Amino acid sequence: MRAESLAAAWLEERGWTILARNHRCRGGEVDLVAARERTIAFVEVRSRSRDDFGHPVESVSQSKRRRIVRAAVDWARRAGVIESHFLRFDVIGILYRDDGSPEIRHIEGAFDAEGRVD
Repeated sequence: MRAESLAAAWLEERGWTILARNHRCRGGEVDLVAARERTIAFVEVRSRSRDDFGHPVESVSQSKRRRIVRAAVDWARRAGVIESHFLRFDVIGILYRDDGSPEIRHIEGAFDAEGRVD
C-alpha cells in the first residue's frame, strides 16, 4: 500500500486524477485507475528494495498482465468509458534505495490489451 500511495501521489503531481484504487473483479485486479484529459491509465504498481533481479517494472508477468486487462475492462464497462476515452496499461516501478528514498520509473503503455509488451 505504501508503494501504491506513493505512485498515486506521484501521478497526481503530474496532472493525473486517481479514479479508483485496487479495483477487483472476478479474475482480475488493477492497482490504480488514473485519468488525464481523455486518457485513462490502468496502472500496476511494483516495488522492491533491491534490484538484484531487475527493476520492479520488469516483474509483471504475462498472467498478471491478463488479470490487469480483465479488471480494466470490467472497470471501463462499469464506468461507461470504453468508447469515449483512450485506454492504456502502465506500470510504475518503485525501487527503494539504501537510504529509503524511492526511485520511480513510469512506463506508459507498458503492454497492450492482449498483454503483449512492445
